Amino acid sequence: MRCSALIVAGAVACFVMCSSARAQDLFDLFMSPSDEARIGKEEHPKILEQFGGNYADPKILSYVNSIGKFLVQTSETPNARFTFTVLNTPLVNAFALPGGYVYITRGILALASNEAELAGVIAHEIGHVAARHSADRVGNSVLANLGLVVLGAVTGSSVLHKVGEVGAFAALQAYSRDDEFEADQLGVRYLARAGFLPRAVSTFLRKLEAHSRLEAKIREVAPEQGFDFFATHPRTEKRVTRAVELAQDHRVTDPIVASKLYLNKIDGLLFGDDPKQGFVRGSRFIHPVLRFEFVAPDGFTILNGQKSVVAKGNDGEALQFDFDNRGGQSVANYLRNDWAQGQALSRLETLNINGFPAATAVIHPRGGSGNIVLRLVAIGFDSRLIYRFLFATPSNFSKERRRKVEHTALSFRRLSRAEALTVKPLRIALHRVTDGETQEKLAQRMAVSSFKLERFRVLNAIDSNVRLEVGRIVKLVLE
Repeated sequence: MRCSALIVAGAVACFVMCSSARAQDLFDLFMSPSDEARIGKEEHPKILEQFGGNYADPKILSYVNSIGKFLVQTSETPNARFTFTVLNTPLVNAFALPGGYVYITRGILALASNEAELAGVIAHEIGHVAARHSADRVGNSVLANLGLVVLGAVTGSSVLHKVGEVGAFAALQAYSRDDEFEADQLGVRYLARAGFLPRAVSTFLRKLEAHSRLEAKIREVAPEQGFDFFATHPRTEKRVTRAVELAQDHRVTDPIVASKLYLNKIDGLLFGDDPKQGFVRGSRFIHPVLRFEFVAPDGFTILNGQKSVVAKGNDGEALQFDFDNRGGQSVANYLRNDWAQGQALSRLETLNINGFPAATAVIHPRGGSGNIVLRLVAIGFDSRLIYRFLFATPSNFSKERRRKVEHTALSFRRLSRAEALTVKPLRIALHRVTDGETQEKLAQRMAVSSFKLERFRVLNAIDSNVRLEVGRIVKLVLE
């Protein structure tokens, strides 16, 4: 039964992928505007959950919402309902869901230098919604996964339910180059109609590009491997040039730029991780509220999510850190019965990690690949809470190299109250340049662990050969 269902699903998926016109016709049959609105409403809480929730600053939220609503009035659907959200995450990105759900991250706000640049990002996302790109991506995700649809149909679940399941995932996938260009066209059009400087689209694209290059350099990865604006909005060599050309075709008399107003709005903006979610400080993950920390191996990239922390190395090694309810049992029993849930284990042993009872084992999932070694480490933080490390290392790693990754768990420790109080969040702070201050001097004040000068330049869109003018307002990152 299972094999025949998969064969049918594969055949249908192949048929759809081989006939794009028919695929779009099929998509249009079940994706109506009401479906788009429903999907956006259903997936909105999931986006909030995965990306830190709403940024809890009513002034910022009101500011972004007012710009968004103003721009919608210049679109082809001025009466359409849009929901604008500032996500409480340092990731530099913006995206949209069907039904008019537009998301801007704190990272975008920190990088922009004026209101016109922020408006350009919002207008671009409104363009994606207006052109139904976000809805198309949901449809394409469904069509590319028709195996799931067919199997769901066999069990009685609806196609529309499957559409909803992939809605949030589709929002994070990369747009096509054609979609990006169309959104650029629409975004510039909306900016011009609203009286903003259309060229702000191209100036901010350059800032996004500089940020993407720096992040790739810091993490020692290719730019497209991150989750930033260019990972989900594909960069092409001609895109910035085309945006500039579009801006020249939409001239505005006395355009809105609003640099001073914008900088005053973001003065004090949270930069980096929120204390409630813990901090990434170099290779350390610190949670001052829950009072613990651990240290990842050198060279690992750490991504702090809403429910888990994920870190990965450069050769396929990775770890995930999260928590669970202990259920009043021993740590070893929890690992064996609750976490592994009957999966085969080997080398189960108990240990003590900096005063905490712990247990570890290698897990052998049913049907799992033999190319990866999976190790579980459970740490009993108190009578109620278990902290968990899942380590995945390639099977061809030496014991010493695997031990280096897995020993991350041994660095887990409790923070004292005094230590927790010393860990403060980073914030954007405005500074007026005085006589004798240089890029290098100001960069040394940046409360970041590395690449201080490079981060200062990207944050302020300053080239290395630029001499700072006295009186210029620059952004710093301070505790």
